[in-house]
Amino acid sequence: MAVPHVVRRINKRVTNPLLRGLAGHGWFVELEHVGRRSGRTFRTPLMAFRNGPTVTIALTYGPDVDWLRNVRAAGGARMHVGSRLVTLGAPETLTEQDGLNRMPSPVRQMLPVLGCHDFVALPVLSERPWRGATPLA
Repeated sequence: MAVPHVVRRINKRVTNPLLRGLAGHGWFVELEHVGRRSGRTFRTPLMAFRNGPTVTIALTYGPDVDWLRNVRAAGGARMHVGSRLVTLGAPETLTEQDGLNRMPSPVRQMLPVLGCHDFVALPVLSERPWRGATPLA
């Protein structure tokens, strides 16, 4: 796992709420997913990269993160990108090389240094204006 558990906990409680405000700026997005056990809607800030009909996400915390388990269980999620709401399908695991090839150059160079070797791609199913969007159910 690339990032220690202590950093995960700090990010979840402190950093993530601050990063939600960056959704739609640069590579920052907000992933909306439903808890597989609780049924609650969660919003997780991430960096995601659009490659035509797919969105690629580097799994900097490794492949066992809660948001990815939730998305796999639900078969998809929604992503807030600026003023757009993008509906995503089921994630597909990518090889490290394929994932790196989909990253912009500065990110591609930093991920191996950070110990990130896992990537997923999610197909874009639809896209519409975000404001006033209904929660996932």
